[in-house]
Amino acid sequence: MTRSFNLVALFGCLVATLPLHATIIRVPADQPTIQAAINSASNADTVVVYPGTYYENIIFRGKKIVLSSRFYETGDLGFIQTTIINGSKPLYSDTASCVLFINGEDSTTVLQGFTITGGHGTKWPDEHGAGTYREGGGILSAKSDPTIRYNLIINNEATNTSGVVSSGGGGIRAGDGNPSILSNVIIANKGRYGAGIVLNFTGAIVRNNIITNNSGGQDYGGGALWMNANGSFGKFIENNTIVGNQVTGVYVYQGSSVIRNSVIWDNSSAQISARTGGPTVTFSDVQCGIAGNGNLNLDPLFADSSYYLNTNSPCIDAGDSSTIYNDLPDPASPGKAIPPSEGSFRNDMGAYGGPGAAVLPAFSPTTVIRSQKHASPSGFQLEQNYPNPFNPSTTINYRLPKNSRVTLKVYDVLGREVKTLANKFQKMGRYQVKFDGSGLSGGVYFYRLVAADDNGKNFTSVKKLTVVK
Repeated sequence: MTRSFNLVALFGCLVATLPLHATIIRVPADQPTIQAAINSASNADTVVVYPGTYYENIIFRGKKIVLSSRFYETGDLGFIQTTIINGSKPLYSDTASCVLFINGEDSTTVLQGFTITGGHGTKWPDEHGAGTYREGGGILSAKSDPTIRYNLIINNEATNTSGVVSSGGGGIRAGDGNPSILSNVIIANKGRYGAGIVLNFTGAIVRNNIITNNSGGQDYGGGALWMNANGSFGKFIENNTIVGNQVTGVYVYQGSSVIRNSVIWDNSSAQISARTGGPTVTFSDVQCGIAGNGNLNLDPLFADSSYYLNTNSPCIDAGDSSTIYNDLPDPASPGKAIPPSEGSFRNDMGAYGGPGAAVLPAFSPTTVIRSQKHASPSGFQLEQNYPNPFNPSTTINYRLPKNSRVTLKVYDVLGREVKTLANKFQKMGRYQVKFDGSGLSGGVYFYRLVAADDNGKNFTSVKKLTVVK
């Protein structure tokens, strides 16, 4: 009997539970724009945005609401790629962030399931008298505690210094609050400091994110993740993958923070640096090493361009052993963690480990600048299918550095096998497989490559594909 590849728990808790009195407002069916829907919403309502590109610069106006793509309803990550908030056409050039939380929003205010792109930041007076800055290319949060999760935050920037002291927070700028930044891909953003994220005089939970290929860093020490001073709540940086940025990985201007269970590797400058103070780093894989309990200085052995861990990665089962950090168990495989985590229950370092681990919004490998060494340290490689989303067919490429026994299978979100694309011995080389999804319902599926070489070592990689109808 063939065991199905169980993927049910990949998504975690993706679909919020609505109070009985709440209303769902759909865009564009009920309101023509996202901002119009927010304006019409009451606390506890949910705004569901259908696929399309929305050229808006939205402000939540203190509303305690969930704003989501249809990902909210289905858990289909394909909606993240196809539901786009593009901030490149602002009504006012000095208010050019894609999304603003500036009216005391709390943790029940949720931004979920979008591609956020094209933002250029907002001219903003520093709350502590340091002058005026242009910040938050993609998202600006001030004196607010929003939940920002399952988004692809890509190609935003805060670099224009005209009329301001400096510009930073290319992807996200958060100040004087306690935001939760969870399971996002923050990629290819630019900022003169905080190219990916700025945390200024704020607490924060930053967990299970991939922060990669962000660039800039001309001011204040740069940093893909840039932190300054303490907030009323600590900064907890847990299970993140901060790699391949064209700037220091993590820079602390001043203040304290906790970094745990993370991979910080292959950033162009220092991996972690501090002007004063500095983070407490434990159970993390940091290139060139750093003092702290459980830390590694070993090549993380990424399996592919989405930074999944190769099955031989030293980061598997190497995170904090406290049970509160455990990976989720796979009900179909006792004693094993459910993918995308690997190994047993003990925390895997990086974005795919811990209780919040999930398959993240897809991003194109072509947007990631990476050395060949880290693109495929083991030589095995499973590439993202193209096109994706697709209808009806797509192409999957993979590379074998050795003669191997190969299986390549497609599964649905319940872990049921849909189709076997390869199940044979293959010589070393590059391979291309066509997959016809014309008989499938629209939605998210997964394809899994397992290759066993002559020495009995296995390479496993999983990626998602999206069928659109």
